[in-house]
Amino acid sequence: MAKQAKVTLENGGEVLIDLFEQDAPNTVANFEKLATEGFYNGLVFHRVIPGFVAQGGCPSGTGSGGPGYTINCEINPNKHERGSLAMAHAGKNTGGSQFYIAYAPQPHLDGVHTVFGKVAKGMEYVDAFQGRDKMKSVEIIEA
Repeated sequence: MAKQAKVTLENGGEVLIDLFEQDAPNTVANFEKLATEGFYNGLVFHRVIPGFVAQGGCPSGTGSGGPGYTINCEINPNKHERGSLAMAHAGKNTGGSQFYIAYAPQPHLDGVHTVFGKVAKGMEYVDAFQGRDKMKSVEIIEA
């Protein structure tokens, strides 16, 4: 069975994301581990740039934090399309917990960041972000 991430927002919105286990197994496993531990619960999307990305997963809410470790990039053929979920990083192999959802195609990020999922339902809630939108919970479910 395929896995999805279910992101429940503080405003009541729900975003379902198909995870690409086959294309980015270690990145998906890391995201799943953090979600299962409750790491993302209560964190905000600290960087919201309409037409570009909504980025979250920083425990300090500033964009400078992470889980205390880094993971390697898993560059794959997936493109940055509207709704793509990708791992943010400060340089190759420095990702950890921060991720972003693309608002529109971002071809300049293809081959640079690991695309490990795509919004299947609820993109309208991501479109409505105003900045500092809070994730009430992030959980992994079987699709």
